[in-house]
Amino acid sequence: MTPRPLPKSPGRHRVVALLQSPQSAFPLACAAEVFGDHSPAIPARYAFEVCAEHPGPVRTQAGYDMLVTAGLDALERADTVVVPGRQHPAGAAVPPAVVAAVRRAHRRGARIVGISSGAFVLAAAGLLDGRRAATHWAQAAELAALYPRVRVDPGVLYVDHGDVATSAGSAAGVDLCLHLVRTDHGAAYAMRVARQMVTPPHREGCQLQYAELPTSGPVTDSLAPLLEWLAGRLDQPVSVADMALRSQVSPRTLTRRFTEQLGISPGRWLLDRRLAATRALLEETDLPVETIARRVGLSSAVNLRRRFHEALRTTPAAYRRAFRTGEAGREPRSIVSGG
Repeated sequence: MTPRPLPKSPGRHRVVALLQSPQSAFPLACAAEVFGDHSPAIPARYAFEVCAEHPGPVRTQAGYDMLVTAGLDALERADTVVVPGRQHPAGAAVPPAVVAAVRRAHRRGARIVGISSGAFVLAAAGLLDGRRAATHWAQAAELAALYPRVRVDPGVLYVDHGDVATSAGSAAGVDLCLHLVRTDHGAAYAMRVARQMVTPPHREGCQLQYAELPTSGPVTDSLAPLLEWLAGRLDQPVSVADMALRSQVSPRTLTRRFTEQLGISPGRWLLDRRLAATRALLEETDLPVETIARRVGLSSAVNLRRRFHEALRTTPAAYRRAFRTGEAGREPRSIVSGG
């Protein structure tokens, strides 16, 4: 689908988080950390605030109350509405006033984002009917049962349709929020925000790797040391055999681990990292494409252009021009998953 343009507010992009009692602190913190103010070295491009159906103290699961001074009318001036997950009894209804306010914001053109169980609010408002959606794996069955018109995917980390987006639980909220920053302002800006937060700018895989397994057994060996080693060698030719040797396993075993933990092949993971580095260099530098190709390990400008076009359906030159003129298009709405 072609996403509709977001509403334009004077100054910064306004993000409003809609809180509900008892509010989960971590999903809210995910949004606040990504969209809030960062160090002076990172230009502030978002204004973040919170609201609630009933202004006043809002109870949290962390054992403290938050004083929220803004009501649902804050959604009327939001460019993006974030609904962080909260603790709720099974089958609990979403308050009608909240549903109506979210619908009005969406009709006005605001982007609506549900983190973890926040997807239940979007579903109650009818914004996910006929669409794929994510939520915490432990609540996927409940969401599907309550809202049968929603295509609940229990495996993905997040789903972005442009006007609405949903994520899996907890840390997947960071993944989604950074994806939205990357969509709004480019890979380089998102990378700077992620670096400030000391978190990966893009996390591979699906949430099924974190779900409870039906039977007990040995935990699959982590790929983290290998991925860190690879990230520091993007400019060097690295084969699957090299990766397997580094991990002291066979190429077949390594490929199986990548499929189990990340849902993609070793070669695909490495290419994705090289393309992400390419995007950042196109956005932030004037380096020739040939130089960028060598820096990211794609060997030549011809190979870089081919790979870039296959992934993004545009050329490096057009991509760079778009960011230099401030008219970068929204990147393709992809679902981070095993596939």
